[in-house]
Amino acid sequence: MKLDRNFIGTTVLGLALFPTQSSHAFITSPCTTGIASSTNPRSTMSSCSWTPSTSTTSSSSKLDMIRNRGLERREEGATPLPGGMTLYIKPAADGTSIGDCPFGHFVRMVLTEKGLDYDLIPSSPENKPQWLIDDYGGKMPALRHRKECYVDSEVIAQYLDFFFKEPELSVGGSGETERASEAVEGFFPALAKFIKHGGENGDEEDLMKQAVLEERLVALEEHLGKERTGPYLVGSGEHFTLLDCSMAPKMYVMEVCLRE
Repeated sequence: MKLDRNFIGTTVLGLALFPTQSSHAFITSPCTTGIASSTNPRSTMSSCSWTPSTSTTSSSSKLDMIRNRGLERREEGATPLPGGMTLYIKPAADGTSIGDCPFGHFVRMVLTEKGLDYDLIPSSPENKPQWLIDDYGGKMPALRHRKECYVDSEVIAQYLDFFFKEPELSVGGSGETERASEAVEGFFPALAKFIKHGGENGDEEDLMKQAVLEERLVALEEHLGKERTGPYLVGSGEHFTLLDCSMAPKMYVMEVCLRE
């Protein structure tokens, strides 16, 4: 089963309000078997080396910077074309199959929604391309589009949405998008810190991290509880957006941990 929008409503809305529900379409997807088969829910994030960012550069600013080189410094009338895309992602524990990093799944969802063909290469430190290490610090997910490469999942998503408009995923007014972004802000950092807690379950530090995570879930629940006619995050919830693609894999990580 491909990773697409079919499970977003139950994943983002259902898991926020009813965290014990499972999203069967996502669980049976081959791109999440690394998560679903984890024997230790605390280790679910082990292959996704997220650390709190100290950068103040927004994803839109990052995209502005990469537009000044490569494909974006184009001759009149020339634009990037579909094809020639390869996505490098973190592998599962076996080093070859698809891993559980939600940032990689975010990019895959955008590519799937756009109907763009791409090659998928799980890359361990042993088989990571040397050019990716030398030129991009080995960061993943990394999308190579012919001669260009982008390594920030938000930048990759905006790049795809900017040049491949159908369907457009940056929809809704700026105010609606901003309110939805504020509702999910801090969720994943709180989740990652809670999951990666190295002490005993239920110790003082663990409870503090759990409280922060619950605070972010309350904010998300309040946002989703407002008058809306659809299951998605932005505006009335009628339109599927990049924010939904970003949040669904992260919510699934939380669902697996709660289930286990």
